[in-house]
Amino acid sequence: MTNKVEIIVGTTLGGAEYVADELTSVLEQQGYQVTSHLDPALDELDKSAWWLVVSSTHGAGDLPDNLQPFYQSLLATDSDLSAVSFAVCAIGDSSYDTFCLGPAKLTEALEQHQAKQLTAKIQIDVQYDPVPEDPAIQWLESWIQPAQA
Repeated sequence: MTNKVEIIVGTTLGGAEYVADELTSVLEQQGYQVTSHLDPALDELDKSAWWLVVSSTHGAGDLPDNLQPFYQSLLATDSDLSAVSFAVCAIGDSSYDTFCLGPAKLTEALEQHQAKQLTAKIQIDVQYDPVPEDPAIQWLESWIQPAQA
């Protein structure tokens, strides 16, 4: 696994951004070079890095507004992302029937372009985990290995 990580952040009220910041700290402590994107563009992401999607769900199961252009560009392209490996940290509220649906849509779009999941995604429910960065850090630490120089 490469030592570069592209973090794709989907946030409406800032919670997912805070989780991404905490995961960035963990990754940097493990020797990874991390770049975060609040306004990602498909052609600007390093396809030799692995991608970490940290996103909430907004509205009726949609991705947050800041990720809509990225998602739409994925749907509109025929780019081969077979070199890309990714992981997903989804944040939602199970009191809604669209719990974590936004990140699921993005996962499906990435897989349609041959990107491969590194590990099972985590779905953090803010009903039970009011501090979502705690389970996110536990999840990341459960499978991440120190970066290879």
